[in-house]
Amino acid sequence: VAKDLGLQLPALSDRGVRIVSEGRTQYFALHGKTGHLVTAERIDREQLCRLVEKCVLRCELIVEGEM
Repeated sequence: VAKDLGLQLPALSDRGVRIVSEGRTQYFALHGKTGHLVTAERIDREQLCRLVEKCVLRCELIVEGEM
């Protein structure tokens, strides 16, 4: 994420960069040392998308300030 945004790692925390998922459970997070998008919770496809063939989890990246 840091590389894709063209930001250095310290800028991620300075700019308040965070990942927000739909619902209460936050399935994704930013790894503080690498800036990579990682899973923050166990993702159980059968529980989330029971009979749906295509399972999609959406999340938003929020960056404070101008880009």
